Amino acid sequence: MKLQPDRFDVPAITGYGPGWVGVSGERVEASVVIGSRGQRLDWHCDDFGALTASHFAQLATLDAELVIFGSGQRLRFVPAAWLQPLMARRIGLETMD
Repeated sequence: MKLQPDRFDVPAITGYGPGWVGVSGERVEASVVIGSRGQRLDWHCDDFGALTASHFAQLATLDAELVIFGSGQRLRFVPAAWLQPLMARRIGLETMD
């Protein structure tokens, strides 16, 4: 049984490594938001330590069902209070390293 599409009509994560993520075959070395409907937005944050509550409030405005948050080379979690805008809109969050 094949569980992946033959082609993508929207951007897809096609690879990753330390300091980069592949988006539809393009290597991106900056923080980026990829939406399921094809949106691609710069997420102006170069380091986990520079994150603020406003970064997650921005994500809550995207009308997503789920946010997959890449925390960097090791698994790290943001303060729960920062996730209130997501929870208020019933948007799930999965953190990955």
